[in-house]
Order: sequence, then structure tokens, then C-alpha cells
Amino acid sequence: MDAQTALDDAYFDYCPWDFVGRASAGQRAAQDAHQRRLAESGAHFGPRCYVSPAAGVFTDTLRLGTDSYIAGHAYVTGEVTAGDDCTVNPYATVRGRITLGDGVRIGAHSSLLGFNHGFAPDRPVHRQPLTAKGITVGDDVWIGSHVVVLDGVTIGDHCVVGAGAVVTKDLAPWTVAAGNPARPLRDRRAQGGPRRDRAVSGDLPGGLSDDLSGDRPVDPSGDLGDAVARFADRVRAQAADLLARCWNPDAGRYADRPGAPATVRAHCDAVEIADLLLGSPPEQLAADEHAARLRALQDPGSGLVPEFAPDGGPGVLPAPAADGWVDDGTAEYHVLAVGYALDLLGSRLTQPVHVVRRMTAGQLIARLESLPWRTRTWSAGAWVDCWATGAHRNLELGVEDGEPGALEALFGWLTTRVDPWTGMWGTAGSPAAGRLQLVNGYYRLTRGSYAQFGFDVPYAERVVDTVLAHGSDQRWFAAGRENACNVLDVAHPLWLAGRRSGHRAAEVRAWAEEQLTRALGRWRDGAGFGFGPAGEGGGGPGREPGLQGTEMWLAIVWLLADLVGVADRLGYRPRGVHRPEPARSPGFAPPG
Repeated sequence: MDAQTALDDAYFDYCPWDFVGRASAGQRAAQDAHQRRLAESGAHFGPRCYVSPAAGVFTDTLRLGTDSYIAGHAYVTGEVTAGDDCTVNPYATVRGRITLGDGVRIGAHSSLLGFNHGFAPDRPVHRQPLTAKGITVGDDVWIGSHVVVLDGVTIGDHCVVGAGAVVTKDLAPWTVAAGNPARPLRDRRAQGGPRRDRAVSGDLPGGLSDDLSGDRPVDPSGDLGDAVARFADRVRAQAADLLARCWNPDAGRYADRPGAPATVRAHCDAVEIADLLLGSPPEQLAADEHAARLRALQDPGSGLVPEFAPDGGPGVLPAPAADGWVDDGTAEYHVLAVGYALDLLGSRLTQPVHVVRRMTAGQLIARLESLPWRTRTWSAGAWVDCWATGAHRNLELGVEDGEPGALEALFGWLTTRVDPWTGMWGTAGSPAAGRLQLVNGYYRLTRGSYAQFGFDVPYAERVVDTVLAHGSDQRWFAAGRENACNVLDVAHPLWLAGRRSGHRAAEVRAWAEEQLTRALGRWRDGAGFGFGPAGEGGGGPGREPGLQGTEMWLAIVWLLADLVGVADRLGYRPRGVHRPEPARSPGFAPPG
């Protein structure tokens, strides 16, 4: 074979759709022979198919409809059935039980993985059994490059999946989706394309562009993406010094900022910042020493973690209420902060959260009914966050609740009390009061319940409407008036609801772009982020840079960047209190 012939053959490895129109008689004969060899193993081909000899095709079953192609260096195994006009592009992987409709395009370097490994702790991964639910892709589907589709997923007819997406859940017909995990952005039938002006930059996040089959995600906000990358490099280089600034070597504790008292939260914030930016525990102590100090703070009677006493010793909690609960807002938050800091350190709480374990379903419902949903929704949502997180920690320790069904009772109560007009719990607010309490309470409630346990939030489109209306309130979101709590409590609900619906995606993106641009400018070299001006009721540590503001704003920056589509430029992803992934499955389906 001369060099020109080899070059011509290689051309079809990468452009298989040209084979029918351009192949020579010899190349056609070679392809026929290749298909006959594959047919000996049970493959079936419709008219005008092409399978590159450079592809790794080792299937139990292979059926290709008319005018379908498998390009060079694709890897195809298992039971694969494709309709007419399907293309598996170069370097794509199609494995397991895969069914493709007509007119499916699978971009280069994408993977459809129609099987899964077990990973139980009783044996090595390579000895685990395989499971296979299979993947079904409908007609007229465009899967961009570098997409991963996981086992059990169905992608409906006419869907478009943006480059770099990770599809973990079914996509309804006509969905345009992108992101990791992939989330619906809009209906493909919607009139008009994405806007290209700088203020909105389209309603498609990074990874979804006009050229979905390209090898690299196209960032529709290139300037902002570059700014995000520069920010990440800058803060990562300063992280160690920032943590050292807040460490008191004499007391052996962290304070939020120099001159402030040592707090439990400051220690947890230091662990989260170090994990996020450095990928290791703060260097002031070894990992096991960090964990030992945090574990030792847990109150043996309640399982809560009180704040330090003024002399630096163990704090004292108030007496329990009639239902056994100990009302202490700081200790309640420490169920989140300490628990997740220990996760990052490879450890866990020493004992169960007893106040959660002892509460019966009846006591839980009575407590939920008594919470101040009309006047202080944030406080009500914070209590749910603490209780649900305590239940998560108890499940982690293998401890059953005092009465079976308490966790189910929580989700049952929430399902029957959510307002279908706002998608939220509590009073909808008024023009004078605004929606601050309503939305901030929603964040705390859903963080500990729906997000932490991996359930879809109800009435996602109504949530987006409510949160966007609040996010336009200049009392809280005019330039210079934002604080970390208020921005987080909008960004996370928009991110969470956006996983279910692409409702008003362009507006969500525009809000996130504006807030992200402002957030990047708040960093103070050597000191970090300040929390911001005090919120309603004077909460928060104020404008001075410290560990709490830094930990919260770093998570906020990730959420905003992901809404915009440039989170991959940060090089970090929260794994603690503000992690985007669920912490666990509760082992039951939510009431619907």
C-alpha cells in the first residue's frame, strides 16, 4: 500500500460520512470484507453503512441501520442497536446495552456507558459484579463532544446535549441540556436563538455552543472565563498565608480574623478553604489532630457541638425543651460545619446527634408545626437543615432513629406544606417586607433536605420565579449591598431548581454573570473575602475579610460560575457544607 492510499483510507476513519460518495472500488471491497468478518460474530448492517477498521468493535450484538457509521478509534462493545443515519464519531465509546434511534449524532470523545460496577466495601472493585440497566437514545438527538451518559439514562427524541456534559438523569424530549451534572436549559422548540450581547451572553452555559460536535467546549463568556481562571490562580497562591493569618499559635485555635475570638466555625472554615484551594488540611496541624480536636467538641448528652466558652474551654448548652431538643442556633449550625469538616479530614463524629435520634415522628411534626414560618422563615429553614443533617450523620454511623419513619415524616410534611405558587415554605412576603426571609429560609431548608439527600425540589419553575424576583430587589442586591448569605441563598436555589428546569435560563445566567463579576472584585490580597454588610437582624461577621466570608464566597463563586458555564476554569469544586452533589441517599423515594 502506497502512502497516498494509506492517507485516503485514514480519511474515512475520521470522516465516515464521506465513504459512500468518495470511496474507490478497492476501498468499497475492503469495507465489504470488514463487515462480513463482523457479521460472523452476529453483526447486521443496513445499506451504505461504514465501520472503520481502526475502530475497536467487539460486540455481542451490533445492528446498524441504513447510512450509519462508526468512525476510527471508537470503542464499541456489548449489545448495540442503532437506527438509520447514526454516527459514532472518532474516539467515542459506546459500551453495554445501548439503543439508538434514527438520526443520532455522538460527538468525538463522548462515552455512553450502559453498565456499571458495584463498589461495596466487602471486596475489591475489580471483583465487584457488573450491573446493566442500559441507555436509550431517541430519534434526532445530538450529543456533543466529551459528553458522558451514565447507565440507566433515557434521552428523549430531539434532544441536544452540550459538549462536556455528564448526563446522570433522563432527559425529556426536545430538551437542550448541558453541565455537570447535565441540567435542562430550555426546550429546543422555543423560538429564537440565544442572545449574543455581553449582558446575557446567551442562555447556554459553557460547553454548549453553536458547534456541539467540536472537540473543545466553547465558552460563550470568554472574558469572564479568563477572569475566573486568573482569580483561582490568585487565591490559590495566597491560601496558605490566609490560613496562617487566622491561626493563634498560643491558643492553638483559629479565629475568623486576627483579633477576633477563636470559634468552632473558624476551625471548620479553615479546613474547608484548605481542602478547596490546596487539596489538603491546613498546615497548622496534622489531619488526625484537626479531626481529634473537632471530634472532642461534641457534647455527649445531646450530640451537638457547642461554641467555646469565654475561657476557651468546652461550651455549655441550655437545658433541653420538652421534646428533648436543645435550642442553640450556633450549636445547630455546628452539626453542619463540624460534620462536613470531618468528612474532608477523612473522619466523622464520635457519636450520634442524640437530639435527632431521640425525636419521634410525632415530636418532629409538632416541632415543625411550631416553627416561625410566618415571621422568621430563615430560622425555621435553619432548624430543618440542622435536623436533617443530624439524621444524615446518624445514618452515617449506622444509628436508627428512636422511632422508625421520622425522616420519611419530615419529607412528607414538607411535601404537603410547600406553596405551589412560590415553590417555598412560609409566608410569601409583601412589597414592604420583600422576600428575604422566604428565600433565605428556602435555601437552608432545601440544603439540608432535598439537596443533601438527592431529591428534586418541588415546583422548580415557581422557585425560579420567586428567587429571580427576590434577586432583583435593590435593597439586598444593589452593588455594594450584597452579603455572602443573601447571594448564596439566591445562587444555590437557582442552581438546584435549574437541575430540573431550564425555566428563564437567560435571566438566571444574566443575574449570575453580574454577581460573579462583582464577587471576583471583592477579594482582598492576603486577607480573603469579607462577609459583607450585615443582613436583616444584623447577622454575619461584617465587611472585614475573614475565614467565614472567604469560605462562603469561594462556594458562591463556584455556584455562580457554574450557572454561567465557566466553573471548570476555577479548578475547584466544593466538597463540604456547600457541596453541589448529594451527601447520601436516604434509602426511600420522596412522597410525590
